[in-house]
Amino acid sequence: MSNKVETVAAKQIPSGMKFVLGGLAGMGATCIVQPLDLVKTRMQISGVGGAAKEYKNSFHCLTTVISKEGPLAIYRGIGAALLRQATYTTGRLGVYTYLNDLHKQKFPGEPSLLSRMAMGVIAGACGAFIGTPAEVALIRMTADGRLPLEQRRNYTNVANALTRIIREEGVATLWRGCVPTIGRAMVVNMAQLASYSQAKSIFIKNFEMKEGLQLHFVAAMLSGLITTIASMPVDIAKTRIQNMKYIDGKPEYKGAVDVLGKIARQEGILALWKGFTPYYCRLGPHTVLTFIFLENLNQAYFKYVLGTSGGSGL
Repeated sequence: MSNKVETVAAKQIPSGMKFVLGGLAGMGATCIVQPLDLVKTRMQISGVGGAAKEYKNSFHCLTTVISKEGPLAIYRGIGAALLRQATYTTGRLGVYTYLNDLHKQKFPGEPSLLSRMAMGVIAGACGAFIGTPAEVALIRMTADGRLPLEQRRNYTNVANALTRIIREEGVATLWRGCVPTIGRAMVVNMAQLASYSQAKSIFIKNFEMKEGLQLHFVAAMLSGLITTIASMPVDIAKTRIQNMKYIDGKPEYKGAVDVLGKIARQEGILALWKGFTPYYCRLGPHTVLTFIFLENLNQAYFKYVLGTSGGSGL
């Protein structure tokens, strides 16, 4: 009898399934917050080079998009957004949960904050590299509506965007901005995944909270705030590089450092956090929804597939 109990208790979600569940969680969250992502992107590329800002605030941006481009425009680029989640989030959450489980098997007790940060960095870098092509398509598709008609790329869908980028600009363009994208992902995941896991541990230990929706929500909202503050400068650098055009054969920016320097000089240091509200309003709920979906998908897998009551995996 005891051997049977030990066998059940030892059951774990297969490594491959961890990647699948991570991707599904991210895609589910994206379907809800995509309009906020579009607003964030439009805000970040507004006022490039010190030009007059197109939008007064996030609400003005949202209403302008709807009035000029139609209600469905707020979901422009949803195909690319879902592809990004299917690649980036599948990779980062899959790698993180795998490393987290591996750490627990090798070392007793909960991982330290430093260990969680290191796992987040590795997970973010892996996910960002495979997700960059979808990221490039997403940035371009969400930004296209703000351009004059003659300058628009007019991608019909994410497949059209990827094939045209390859045909017109070369395969390497799919990884344009790869370095700042990976840098952003490393910062985001170091802050997001580590702070979420750490917050859960603190709330459980010090406030006697139990596994459930309330714990997941509080930990995820705190994680989203920390992540927004830490990652916005590298996110805006990534966005500007991926959306840039060549002027007289020369790129607008030489790299991420050049972007940050020009923004600080021409638009002011606080412009590095331009679009903070839509960014947090997008990242906060996305973080909450992703982790809630992931926690419940993990628990459902333990219950209905493995026939046991397992943990969350995070």
